[in-house]
Amino acid sequence: MPSLIERWQSVQRQVADAAKKCNRDTSLVRILAVSKTKPASAIAALYQLGQRAFGENYVQEGVDKIKELAHLHDIEWHFIGPLQSNKTKDVAEHFAWCQSIDREKIARRLSEQRPAELPPLQVLIQINIDDENSKSGIALAELPALAAFIDTQPNLQLRGLMAIPKANATPAEQDDSFPQLQQAFVALQADYPSVDTLSLGMSNDLSKAIAHGSTMVRIGTALFGARDT
Repeated sequence: MPSLIERWQSVQRQVADAAKKCNRDTSLVRILAVSKTKPASAIAALYQLGQRAFGENYVQEGVDKIKELAHLHDIEWHFIGPLQSNKTKDVAEHFAWCQSIDREKIARRLSEQRPAELPPLQVLIQINIDDENSKSGIALAELPALAAFIDTQPNLQLRGLMAIPKANATPAEQDDSFPQLQQAFVALQADYPSVDTLSLGMSNDLSKAIAHGSTMVRIGTALFGARDT
């Protein structure tokens, strides 16, 4: 079984190769290590190799790890899972980023509950790019209104878009949905100077995501190994 450093180096090579194929600067594509179900010790080990950005899907699990690893001062925590209104306070108080905003109520609560001593919460709007009932996110048609609302919230900073494409999507489906998301991202950048992040792509589709402008790929199993149950 490959070691942690071998897995991390392999993911870095995949990202670099994908960027090179489409003539993009590798440094403009960040790796977000998705650490759900993994112990804080595994996160600390990857941190020691140089990884800084980590994503958590579950609020309480993420908060527990953030507290345990509080001594790692430059670690960057992203909340990437569905967020209910009764959990917004924990995200606002502990995370640096929230990638899964999909309605005004959540945005408002995050801004109101962000501690005054912390910088604005960096946020992404989640797009349900394949219109799946099982997934969170908004339709592209709803994007302008939600972006405009987030822009009015004093303790949030809009940074871009996130999407979770359909699992096992065919190349034809990807060729339809990925360009739509890329176009929406470019249009959003034109309206909001702070927008610089397109969180798209996981282990199985990172090459196509990077070819369509992704600036952040979310990698779990390929870095940490199989999830704990």
